[in-house]
Amino acid sequence: MNLQTDSQNDNLKHGLYIVSTPIGNLEDITLRALKVLRKSDYILCEDTRVSKKLLSKYNIKSKLISNHKFNEKKNLKKVIDILKSEKIVSLISDAGTPAVSDPGNILINECINNKINLISIPGPSALIAAFSISGFSEKFYFYGFFPENNSEIKQNFEALSKLEGSIVFFISAKKFNRSLNVIKKYFLDREILICKEITKYFEEYFRFKVKDLDKKNISLKGEITLVISKNKVINKVSNNLDESDKIKIKKLIKKLSIKEIVDLFKDERKISKKEIYNYCLNIKNEE
Repeated sequence: MNLQTDSQNDNLKHGLYIVSTPIGNLEDITLRALKVLRKSDYILCEDTRVSKKLLSKYNIKSKLISNHKFNEKKNLKKVIDILKSEKIVSLISDAGTPAVSDPGNILINECINNKINLISIPGPSALIAAFSISGFSEKFYFYGFFPENNSEIKQNFEALSKLEGSIVFFISAKKFNRSLNVIKKYFLDREILICKEITKYFEEYFRFKVKDLDKKNISLKGEITLVISKNKVINKVSNNLDESDKIKIKKLIKKLSIKEIVDLFKDERKISKKEIYNYCLNIKNEE
């Protein structure tokens, strides 16, 4: 991996910078993010009052434009015109990475359509922070915010419950308490990690088996991140070798031991050891 030094990246090219900001602890801002924000002609932010806390701490005085889900379409032409005038513009959210369950996608797609430079400045993410300490399988699916209504929950969760991997949700504490029965219905045999106030002073993590979930067990407030472990599917073992398997075994029997062939097929196809072993023996006996 070739790492770029700071001096190699002093001059910023014009375009839209997608800048990750802290999810709680203001000290989690990256040095590169600070440099980009300082050099930005404009910073698009969800709530200027929230963003000013971060920007004031690091003495960043770039011009702010309020850009949230209720006005991002209205802002679109204005922002694109600014970008076309070869300005440096940063997009930030109140916390974390823009466009990840936050406003930003509408502007990003318009930049793509207009061939405007898009540059990602990676950093804090509640999704990655929560999953990194889960201890669950390394494959995961990010859903975003918990579904709003029962019909959406039923439709989506039936599909989610069949996925091979962990699942990450954002959810409010109130909604989590109301949704315990739904979570149990679709994910009963799994484990769950509940992340509260990630990186903040009152940061807490709760680990349970889903079947043991009870709102009496924990006290939650604000936004939380849930990580649900993968489905522990018991692989069904096939007791039948197909013709392609048999042809392959006949070729391998001259090169490998029966044990090696059994191990190879057992891992590849989940076929029973006994079936493979008996077929190898039959071939040996015919020779």
